[in-house]
Amino acid sequence: MTLELISCTYGYGYGRRKKTVLSNFGYQLPSGLTVLLGPNGAGKSTLLKLAASAVRPDSGRVVCGSIPSTSKLFRKTVARMPQDIIPMPGLTAREYVAYVGWLKGMNRSDAWKTARRVLGRVELTEQSDVKTTNLSGGQLRRVGVAAALVHGARVLLLDEPTAGMDPRQRRVFRDLLRDLSGEVSILMSTHDVADLAEDADHVTVLANGQVLHSGTTDTFLRLAPGGTAAGRRAEGAYTELLARHG
Repeated sequence: MTLELISCTYGYGYGRRKKTVLSNFGYQLPSGLTVLLGPNGAGKSTLLKLAASAVRPDSGRVVCGSIPSTSKLFRKTVARMPQDIIPMPGLTAREYVAYVGWLKGMNRSDAWKTARRVLGRVELTEQSDVKTTNLSGGQLRRVGVAAALVHGARVLLLDEPTAGMDPRQRRVFRDLLRDLSGEVSILMSTHDVADLAEDADHVTVLANGQVLHSGTTDTFLRLAPGGTAAGRRAEGAYTELLARHG
């Protein structure tokens, strides 16, 4: 299923003080893993909120395939994982994921069974019965992914999921996303250009509410100035792209 924002305009505030963040904005999420880059205030969080139907556009529409964002089915098809996963005191990892599934409309038996399967999918089978308050930050992020997948979502939206992780946790999490991207479409917002590395299929760069680039990772990396060191091509491409657009 393809997630698409069609001629969306969105702003916040009232009257003369209302600030438009996105204007007549169009975007189609490719399949696989897409990294969303952009400076602070670029509109990344607004894009994710609109895409998840957490907010509604002032005009335009959001669809996933033929499913409009106003439909209950949309929220089962598209899942958003916030940056911070808050542990729930008293609940184990499996209970947490099953509870989210129940909130999404699953019956309790199916939610409980599926919770174990998706925890295995994110390599947390051994932590299924561990209280969420006793999990590490990286493990909690993976619980968040499991909770987003428990009800069968086909699109996964991630807001700065690797923020605060140490290098090892980041590697494990990126390997997980790389593995999942064959099953679901993933849009991952990040401030760290290194997050795309060799893992992402596509890169989207947003600035001032406009898409500056949306294409394959190879196409993006070719924007780096000549002579850029191999390990810094992503950073070079990003810096060059922002400089071109002032």
